[in-house]
Amino acid sequence: MVYLAVKQPSEAVRRDRGLDLQHLTDLLDRHGAPHPQPGATHHSAQLGRHTLKWEQHTEFVSYTLYDDGISKRAFDPADFDVFPSDWLEEAPGHRVTSLMIRVLPRPEDKRIKTALKDWFVPESLAVAEVLDNSAVVAGDFRIDPAGHMRFALFANATTGSQRIGRLVQRICEIETYRAMSMLGFSRARGLSRDISELDTHLSKMMAEMTSDTAPAEQTLTQLLTVSAELEAMAARSAFRFGATGAYEALVNQRISLLREMRYGGFQMFSEFMLRRYEPAMRTVKSTEKRIGTLADRARRGGELLRTRVDVERSAQNQALLASMDRRADQALRLQHTVEGLSVVAIGYYAVSLVSYLMYPLAQALGQSKGMLTALVTLPVVGLVWLAIQRIKKQLH
Repeated sequence: MVYLAVKQPSEAVRRDRGLDLQHLTDLLDRHGAPHPQPGATHHSAQLGRHTLKWEQHTEFVSYTLYDDGISKRAFDPADFDVFPSDWLEEAPGHRVTSLMIRVLPRPEDKRIKTALKDWFVPESLAVAEVLDNSAVVAGDFRIDPAGHMRFALFANATTGSQRIGRLVQRICEIETYRAMSMLGFSRARGLSRDISELDTHLSKMMAEMTSDTAPAEQTLTQLLTVSAELEAMAARSAFRFGATGAYEALVNQRISLLREMRYGGFQMFSEFMLRRYEPAMRTVKSTEKRIGTLADRARRGGELLRTRVDVERSAQNQALLASMDRRADQALRLQHTVEGLSVVAIGYYAVSLVSYLMYPLAQALGQSKGMLTALVTLPVVGLVWLAIQRIKKQLH
């Protein structure tokens, strides 16, 4: 059995699914096989001596080809030639994984161990009896020189073809979902450096907030920039990290459905995943949590700094209001001074006018002009003061 999974490098969820069908149709036309229905997500066809099973998933497309015969050479790269090289180059996406599964009747244990030694890398080899000792499944999760994963399935004579088919399907699902979940690990590793730099920058700004070595407005602007970068990073990674968690759950579920039992002292698939796969998934979860933690820190720091800026501005406003009060008091005192001067000035002119009017009476009254001016000065100034106070009262 040969298997191929293809995924578009970006925006795979919103891809043009018609391209997937067109690529399938091109393969079917090479063998004169019938086309799928428009909008189909599953299709089966006979391609010569191979049986094709095509499935369209959320992010990828899978091609599974079964052959009733067994090649003389185990995991012969020529078996994959059923997928033409030019057809593979025209695929609407990149290869996520490709694997070959060799299904054989279960021989004696000694022959199984000999075959495993010849076919697989011992350091990463996982072997287990599955489905209540119905078969022995083995694989090393290594890419061979031809670029494919290798798995072997030794089925008991009493194991039905349907059960063997389900085992083959679960092996394909385990490897495909494992490969898809590793996309999240790759994204996490790519973000590691940026996250470390933002973490250092954020810690530096927090220290500046504590020591008060930089203006609060400047630190707040930088903090908002870091917060925006973290939010953008979280938004770009949210889907991939969420999908990684879903694929990880599927891998663990499919392995649990195998109902593994130890065989010949080899590690089981669940143990391999615990040692080699689980740390990568923990890295993804740690990266996702770290981004969220940094975003929360930046948000809290922004709120604290914004509060500090508001308090400083309130103090500045209070000082400004106090200064305005002092200036208003000074202006009031100046106004009173000006009013006094105004009374004197207006009184002076008023006394002069009244004096000119009273001069003709000076001789009749037997008074000098100076005495007459002195007599009218106080009454005139008093009347001027009363007039100004009345005008001021009316204005208020």
